Amino acid sequence: MQQHQKDNQKSQQSPQNNRLLWQYAGFAFQLLAALALGVYAGIKLDARLKTGMPLLVWLLPLVIIIALIIKVVKDTGSRK
Repeated sequence: MQQHQKDNQKSQQSPQNNRLLWQYAGFAFQLLAALALGVYAGIKLDARLKTGMPLLVWLLPLVIIIALIIKVVKDTGSRK
């Protein structure tokens, strides 16, 4: 009888868990795509601006990471 109750609780929590799984998977894809785009843009801009060191290759992904951390904090913060 307890096993049936546990299975019933798992099936009720499953849609919520699946939604969170897809939400985090979407964020992971967004993070990877944004970083790849930032690195690519940094390489191209460094080549175009002829900087002596790969400055934008480092700065653009850093800005992207900071922006995504701010987004996560806002999305997961408590609503008042």
